[in-house]
Amino acid sequence: MNIARRHALAFGLGLAAATLATPSLAQPSYPSKPITIVVAYPAGGDTDALARVFAEKLQSRLGQPVVVDNKPGASGVIGSAYVSKAAPDGYTLLLAPSTFAIAQFVLKTTGSNSYDVLNGFAPIIEADRLPLFLVASPSTGFKTFKDAVDAAKKKELPYASPGTGSPMHILGEMVNKAAGTKMMHVPYRGVAPAVNDVLGGQVPMTYITLGPVAPYLPENKLRVLAAASESRSPLAPNVPTLVELGYKDLVVDAWHGLFAPKGTPAEVVKVLNGHMNEILKMPDVQPRMTVLGATPTGGAPDVLSKTVAADYQRFGKLIKDFGIQAD
Repeated sequence: MNIARRHALAFGLGLAAATLATPSLAQPSYPSKPITIVVAYPAGGDTDALARVFAEKLQSRLGQPVVVDNKPGASGVIGSAYVSKAAPDGYTLLLAPSTFAIAQFVLKTTGSNSYDVLNGFAPIIEADRLPLFLVASPSTGFKTFKDAVDAAKKKELPYASPGTGSPMHILGEMVNKAAGTKMMHVPYRGVAPAVNDVLGGQVPMTYITLGPVAPYLPENKLRVLAAASESRSPLAPNVPTLVELGYKDLVVDAWHGLFAPKGTPAEVVKVLNGHMNEILKMPDVQPRMTVLGATPTGGAPDVLSKTVAADYQRFGKLIKDFGIQAD
């Protein structure tokens, strides 16, 4: 082979190598197009409100449009299943409340409208915790949790929840077992109608997060009797916990988590986790979360994965033990 031919061959091989390398070098950095945050509930709820706060802040930090897409139905299962089957590229995310971990125990879903709670998603961040409270109408005359328990031992009292199998429903059944009461569960389709009926006196009590009832507390239109958190909530420091009142196992709270489909690159998860941790510290974000009754959590992705696994195990067992099924 002469020198000219060797040079031509070398040039050709080099050009081929450069051509093969070009796609990886030219891969755009994340994100390079709009991002969608799916909310598996109707617009107007606390999950939707929180998603819109995060979308606004992520958009300004990432330099790409971030939109919220509501896909309600089947206690969040439809929207969660949709995201689990989306491309794992970081452009379709899910902001889910804690019912994400337990909804399928109640609904017994199968096939396309189902998802793998423990292995079907890439956790990004646990956004917040929301303590649950027992709230009563002043017309009941209840001033303490003991008042409610004493009354419920004399006759069956109804309590409202945002839905069958919700953390609020589960807490109500836990209280029945621990306190020896027979409070009757009245499920509603969401938080707002449950609160409205307690305000109107149609139902005497509800287990609920603080955000939806906070506007009615200063005028004594509703009364908070107890918190189901491990310690007193900074959002309601004067309200005793059920633990303080002698019910050491009655600790139930809600949360929100941001997820991506399983297989989403670790680098993308890292980018989103980093931005979300910074967003949760923003001085204009925290008051907006407080209005919803939420306290920012944050941390690494495995904080969320551990929370999901713990709820799946604990509440899955309780749902079976109490025989909770969708109506």
